[in-house]
Amino acid sequence: MRRFAVIMAAAVCVCSCGQPSPQSPATLTTEAAGPIDPSRMNRARYELPPGYEVAELQGRVTPLAQWGYGENWSAQPPQCGVLAEPAVDSSTVRGFSASGEGGIVYAVAAGGAVPADPALLEECGRWTMTAGPTTGAVRLADPPPVTGAVGLGLVADTVTVVEGGTETRSHAQTFVAHEDARLVYVTVVTDPGSPHPALGDDFAADLLTRTVAALRS
Repeated sequence: MRRFAVIMAAAVCVCSCGQPSPQSPATLTTEAAGPIDPSRMNRARYELPPGYEVAELQGRVTPLAQWGYGENWSAQPPQCGVLAEPAVDSSTVRGFSASGEGGIVYAVAAGGAVPADPALLEECGRWTMTAGPTTGAVRLADPPPVTGAVGLGLVADTVTVVEGGTETRSHAQTFVAHEDARLVYVTVVTDPGSPHPALGDDFAADLLTRTVAALRS
């Protein structure tokens, strides 16, 4: 089993012309009210859309697991997969999952996090993942601004071949805010084939900023 490995803690670097690049880290920039406190995670449940059923986190809670990849995964390039398995103190993990017609939402906060080497982001703008019958493509994306935090955005499009050769597809967005040894991340997984409207493209990023605000209040 892969160890709950490297923190997704680097983000978009602002270059001299002021344009962001998803391959480089930067401090995010919205108003901060205090340090992130994972123990306040229940406050973030009030930021969910109406009608969503909330449950406690169970089993593996890394983004890779939330995207649908089993423990025996592989990545190409090999070093990139750890960006979606942040290392944290497991005793501090707090969070929830929630499901509704628009998709599945995960929100996680924890302490004991360690920043990733920014050079890894230069190598991992795009990569592929495999775990048994599940394969997919992952790319970096711009995270939302959060003052005092370093962020990362990941987008994963995944295909699983089930019995009889039927394919199931999912689209996932994960956004991370890392502050000192604490991190918060939100993952939203949607089904492109669902007859119901999916949660909007901005929902995951917006929920991350609202969750961080709740943990700081």
